[in-house]
Amino acid sequence: MKAYIYENTGPAADVLTLREMVMPAPGAGEVRVRLKWSGVNPSDVKTRSGHIPSTIPFPRIPHSDGAGLVDMIGDGVDDFQPGDAVWVWNAAWNRSNGTAAEFVVLPSEQVEHMPDGLALENGACLGIPAMTACHAVATDGGVRGQIVLVAGGAGAVGHYAIQAAKFCGARIVIATVSSEEKAALARRAGADFVFNYKTDTLVEEINKITDHRGVDRIIEVDLAANIQTDVAVMKEGGLAVIYGSSQKEIALPFSPSIGRNICYRFFIVYKLSRSDRQRALLVLQDMLKDKNVLHNIAKKVSFANLVEAHELVESGALPGNVVLRIE
Repeated sequence: MKAYIYENTGPAADVLTLREMVMPAPGAGEVRVRLKWSGVNPSDVKTRSGHIPSTIPFPRIPHSDGAGLVDMIGDGVDDFQPGDAVWVWNAAWNRSNGTAAEFVVLPSEQVEHMPDGLALENGACLGIPAMTACHAVATDGGVRGQIVLVAGGAGAVGHYAIQAAKFCGARIVIATVSSEEKAALARRAGADFVFNYKTDTLVEEINKITDHRGVDRIIEVDLAANIQTDVAVMKEGGLAVIYGSSQKEIALPFSPSIGRNICYRFFIVYKLSRSDRQRALLVLQDMLKDKNVLHNIAKKVSFANLVEAHELVESGALPGNVVLRIE
């Protein structure tokens, strides 16, 4: 099979190469998937660049998310049959063999059936972006009746988070964005209020909406950039659910945080417990059954142009998901 590998970390153009690899065979409890689409996420490019350290042996096939058709099943697999449309998750987490390839073999529990009518390319956006959003919404009792602030509401995760929060009963969803184009995306996703963090006075505007009582929950893409705003608009006993930061080290405003009993919940979707993942998955499955979920694919890139896909994600220039079409 054809697959992209890297044998050391570094710039995409320097380290990613297309190779002919041995076709993997599924063992007991495993499923082989003929991949049609591979999701390219920020964590994929950060791992390839070396920004996220990893002890996984080289060579590595990048990417954790993907979608395709079941090609072969191993002994003991009862939930799948060849030809089933599926999406996969964590393919490159603690493994060398991700989804930037024609085939991938995974334990059957890391393979999910595609909902009827959902395009395969959208399945390549579910493992990290959608599941991150659903966990951020569902953890710690959920958001029913709450005021929720989604930072980066047009991003790959934020766009799903707005929809998940509304689906799960949030009373008001506020989103922050950096342009009018992104504001339109956030509004279409269902945000009740959208503010441009570059031009609007966020604290003043958000406190008006909450009558200075504060938001119940913040779903945070960049804690380093937003921590001061977050503390200023959070209610007493509020929760910040954090899945990203532009800086590795952050000065936490301790006094106002403890003075208002603010809780900070950090997580990475790769390491969700079985129960947390199942709860998020149930939310996602229920949303998808409704067939009203908007999937924001910003760019579809051909298999031959993987380097371009990595560079696009690295640039942060596109609002939404980048997916690789595997011909």
